[in-house]
Parts: sequence; structure tokens; C-alpha cells
Amino acid sequence: MADLKEARVPDIGGYDDVPVIEVLVSVGDTVDKDQGLVTLESDKATMEVPSPFAGVVKELKVKVGDSLSEGGVVAVIEAAGEEAPAKASDETAKPEAPSKQKSAKSDAAKPGATQPEAQSTTRTAETAAEVEPVDVAGQRDNITRGDVAKSGDAVPTPARRLDADGLMPDKVPYASPAVRLFARELGVDLARVQGSARGGRITKEDVQQFVKGAMAGGGGAVAAGGGGLDLLPWPKVDFSRFGEVEVKPLSKIKKISGANLARNWAMIPHVTQHDDADVTELEALRVALNKENERASRDGSGTKLTMLAFLMKASVTALQKFPEFNASLDAGGENLTLKKYFHIGFAADTPNGLVVPVVRDCDQKGVMEIARESSELAKKARDGKLGPAEMSGGCFSISSLGGIGGTSFTPIVNAPEVAILGVSRSAMKPVWNGKEFAPRLILPLSLSYDHRVIDGAAAARFTAYLAQLLGDMRRALL
Repeated sequence: MADLKEARVPDIGGYDDVPVIEVLVSVGDTVDKDQGLVTLESDKATMEVPSPFAGVVKELKVKVGDSLSEGGVVAVIEAAGEEAPAKASDETAKPEAPSKQKSAKSDAAKPGATQPEAQSTTRTAETAAEVEPVDVAGQRDNITRGDVAKSGDAVPTPARRLDADGLMPDKVPYASPAVRLFARELGVDLARVQGSARGGRITKEDVQQFVKGAMAGGGGAVAAGGGGLDLLPWPKVDFSRFGEVEVKPLSKIKKISGANLARNWAMIPHVTQHDDADVTELEALRVALNKENERASRDGSGTKLTMLAFLMKASVTALQKFPEFNASLDAGGENLTLKKYFHIGFAADTPNGLVVPVVRDCDQKGVMEIARESSELAKKARDGKLGPAEMSGGCFSISSLGGIGGTSFTPIVNAPEVAILGVSRSAMKPVWNGKEFAPRLILPLSLSYDHRVIDGAAAARFTAYLAQLLGDMRRALL
């Protein structure tokens, strides 16, 4: 039996009364689990509220202009079993399609409503991204990426600009995720589109009007060229000419992180300081504590201490000694915000890509508590259940590849932070102790930092001090 369930706003990082700027579905639409229902816009970010289950939308509880907080009801969805959603989809496609079209027309006839606005409320985000009607030369046409490419010299996919206007946070085009997806599918560079909504936000109608103008003019104004760096166009190769191929779309996480990484690498002058830490005694302590925990827990399921927990605790002590590493530079590069709290992020490997959960107030927690929280966050990351609040507010990040291998690498600074610690696999090496060579467990450290904030001498002191702490964690108590 189908069950009516309420789709509520999940944890959105503590924001309250966030305005709804876009409704992505309408009554009667069949939605998948995690499909966007509405788009919210806070003063810092734009986010979509996903559907917690698959089914058919029976009632929408909000409209554009309403405000929502965590736990607020967005829609009532008829959740069905394994076979019911397919039936619901068929029913929606046949008997309800005319009524939805009629509803769209009636809404368009209301004062203050335009036809594109009415139509956009009857589509899911994915459908709107693929095909959207645009009035060109007095006719209604379905404009697709192919149509845009045929209109002139336009390139189907816009190049990502690597100049300040294209990558600085305050220069990035102001648009919701659904509009960005729609523009990307049409090959439109949003930096060239003038937003008409509140605060200059770009809407789907703005993108439609831009495409209309580009097609009417017959020019190649849709997609951008090389950008501020005057780059050569991205090479286009038909790889199938050389052998069998398989095309796989990037996951949503990789698409988002890819844009952030490109911005951070282009806009931050990276320097990486390498050092080694002797963790022989620390590793012996970790192994001994894990054995004690196994004996203390009847089922052997006690908290497993990892080297990451010790690294996070030692990093807090180093950040306290060198406060310029626990800071953020503003977008203009003029002011440095020194933070008095110590929230440490760590890179978690998931099936869909890397995410960075954050353990808060590490200065107030012991190593065992940090290990327990980081383990829980890593599991949530692998299950795809991390909330925005659990990935925000970080001061300093750690990327540990020790469980995989490698001797050193250059991690990319996670803006707006100014430094990130990379950790590779520890190895037993002969170390001269003044009398003889002795086997010692050496852990490679790689600290990447923003050279606008941190100079080389400070970075060398930071890594040297961190290595001392890892060599003797008693120093962290001083």
C-alpha cells in the first residue's frame, strides 16, 4: 500500500527562515530519492532540499517566497513499494499530463505570472535541464545543446574561466544549482548572463532570453572562450576511433569539488613544505591502547584509535602555537580573520568522491573522543548521509593517504583555509642516534600553505614543531 509521507528540510547548517527561491517539482510529479524539491537561498549559499524517498508528489506545502527552517515540511509524497513508483509514473504521464498543462496555462494567465515561470513549475530539475521552451522569432521551440551549437560558432560546453572574475567567490555568477545545470546543458556561460531576480540572481528565464538573443544574432555568444588566461580550447577527440570506450558521467560530488579545486589551485599561490616525523613510540602506544580497548569491550567493538586522531590532536596544539595557520584571508586579500576555535576537517574517501567532514572543538576533546567522532563521520560520508553542517566551519584540513601508500604529495589548500596537511605512508627507516643506526618508524608530512599569508620560515617551523609533537605527544600537554 502506498503511504503518504512528509518531506522535511534536513539539517541546513543552523540557518532559520531561509527563503524559497525556486520550486523544482509540481503536484503529480514522480520524484526519485534525493531528487531536489525546492531551492533555498541563505545569505551565504544556495542549496536544494532533496526528497528523502521516492514517490509521487501529492501536495506542495511551500511556494516561491516562503521561508523554511530545519524540519519544515516541503511536500507530501505518496511513497510506494518497488513496483508502485513505476505505475505512478505511468499514471502521471497519461491522465494527469493534460491537467498539468492546463494548470500551467491558467497560472500563466494570472496577474504577475509569465508563461516560462508557469512552465518551470511543472518540471523536475532534470527535465528542465534537458529541454526548455524558448520563444524565438515568435515561435515556441525546444532548444537543446545541439540547437545552440548549430546556431553559430558556439561551443556546447562553456569553458571554466580561471581568471579572478570567473573564480573568486564574490565574482561567481549568482544562480541556483538547477539554473547552473540548465545553463551547462545549453552551453551558456553564466558570467555573460544578466540576472533579473532579487540581488541579481540569474533565473532560467534569463538564460532563455540570453539563448534567444544569441540564436537571433547568429553569433557565437553563448559559450565563453579561453577566459582571462587566454587558454587554448579544450581538445576534442573522438576516442572511439582508436578502440572501445565507455563514457561515465562524473558524480555530483566530483563536479562540485572539481570546480572548487580548480579555483583554489588557480587563485592560491601554493607552496608545500615536506618533513618527517618519528612516530615509533606513538605507534606503539596506539597499538597498545587498541588492545586494551578490545579487552575492555566484551564484543571487541571498542573505538579503534587511528593515527589520524593523534594527528588532529597534535595539529590543534601546533595551531595554538602558530595562530596565523588557524585563519582565513578575505576575498580581497586585505584582511586576515584569526579564529579562536579549532575545528579540524579530514578528507574522507567515498564511492562518489572525496568529502571533508569536520570534527568540532578538537581542543576540548581527547584523542579517543576525536577517534570516535571521526569514525562516525567517515561512515556517514561513505553512506552519503553527511549534512551541510558536518562539512562546514573547518579551520585546518588533513588529507591522510597513509593507508594506501606514497612518500609525499602536494595537497590543495581548502579555501577559505590557509593550510592543509598531507600525510603519506609511514615506513621503517634507519636513523642515526649518535652512536649507531636504529630502525625507526618515519611518517612523511606534506604541508601546503597559502604563501600570501604564510612564509616559508613559518611553514618550516610549523612542520618541525608538529613532528616534535608526534615524536612525543607529552609535549601537547605543555
